[in-house]
Amino acid sequence: MEKVVHIIGGGLAGSEAAYQLAEKGFEVHLYEMRRNKKSSTPAHKTDKFAELVCSNSFGSQTDYSAPGQLKWEAKELNSLILSCAKKAYVPAGMALGVDREKFSEYVTEAIKSHKNIMLHNEVISDWSNLKGFKIIATGPLTHKALAENLMKHFEEDSLYFFDAIAPIVDTESINMDICWKADRYGRGTNDYINCPMSKEEYDHFINELTHAPTMEFKDFEKEEIENTTYFEGCMPIEVMASRGHETLRFGPLSPKGLSQNPHKDDSIKENRPYAVLQLRQDNKEGTAYNLVGCQTKMTYSEQKRVFSLVPGLENAEYLKLGSIHRNMFINSPKVLDSTLCSKKDPSLFFAGQITGVEGYFESTCTALMVAHFVNQRANDLPSNPPPRTTALGSLLSFLNEERERYQPMNINFSLLPPMEVKRLSKQKKTDFKRYRKDQMLLRAKNDLKNWINP
Repeated sequence: MEKVVHIIGGGLAGSEAAYQLAEKGFEVHLYEMRRNKKSSTPAHKTDKFAELVCSNSFGSQTDYSAPGQLKWEAKELNSLILSCAKKAYVPAGMALGVDREKFSEYVTEAIKSHKNIMLHNEVISDWSNLKGFKIIATGPLTHKALAENLMKHFEEDSLYFFDAIAPIVDTESINMDICWKADRYGRGTNDYINCPMSKEEYDHFINELTHAPTMEFKDFEKEEIENTTYFEGCMPIEVMASRGHETLRFGPLSPKGLSQNPHKDDSIKENRPYAVLQLRQDNKEGTAYNLVGCQTKMTYSEQKRVFSLVPGLENAEYLKLGSIHRNMFINSPKVLDSTLCSKKDPSLFFAGQITGVEGYFESTCTALMVAHFVNQRANDLPSNPPPRTTALGSLLSFLNEERERYQPMNINFSLLPPMEVKRLSKQKKTDFKRYRKDQMLLRAKNDLKNWINP
């Protein structure tokens, strides 16, 4: 088959797929509606490729975690997104944080300068007239016209959820006489800013948070609100708080591992924080920090008022306030085959968040796999997916496994297949769990290397 591919969507997945296939000699046509001034989304602000909207973190890059393993595998496959993230790196403890603007600029330059990639500034709602392979990587903010055609193609309703964005504050407006920099349990490089709360301050904050007015849903959102669910990992803070007074203290505002407040003698129990709100560096210069776990639908004025109740943020200046918008993903296990190709059209593939993965880097990695599958199909080769034991293979398995209620998922150890490891007689339970995970990661690395170089 002729090596021509049309990729709809220039986000993380679309950019990665375009670059990978262009490197393999394909004639790549990349369509991005945001590059047309008449088209945009409720969340994006620029027309650059791979713009990040709700966080500047790609998750953990530790060599003992599932997200870290996924990055290791992506590096072995020469991921464009990973290389650009490394270039735009900002300190974020054990996570891979990036300067959003620089990151997007690096990706945009790589895409625009590649001789095999042709750019199109237009909305594609009907792919039927595009000759060759097609990859839909439009993400959770898919254009309405395209979404409607997808529903017709699959002959079933698409699934929707609402994704929330956390506020970002000016670093200089954070009161460091109250806050301090540290990572949980002293791990990492002390990159997070911590805002401590006493029990009284926490109680007052929760009361105001749960009673704060929220923004009205837009008309296009109201149509699906009755069938809406939130992704647990990106739930609005006020929704989490409504589940119970202590919910946040056992979630994003947990004080665990953060008792080393240099402003107080934490050997005195009363001085230890009852709750802690963390802030993570958002740009390379360190002039902006986002409120971790504080995605919100509160009105703009209420966001300023409620978050000012957090010690250290009483005079915070906001560079960007939180928001929430409708996202869309398809029921991949039901409508796609094992290569993330439509069961109804052997030339139509899907990549990114629209498949139902959650997380920036997980989205990127679906594109790495789709580029591999498209290349195999174009060269009439049998399907050769990454081994099930790898992080990539485990992510693919999640997208292939039908379940009663399909919900987005990040990469984690529960997705990797279990491994029989003998426990030593004197080995502590916690040590054994760590050892078993290490063995699973070692297996993943060996299997991926053998897959790349059989």
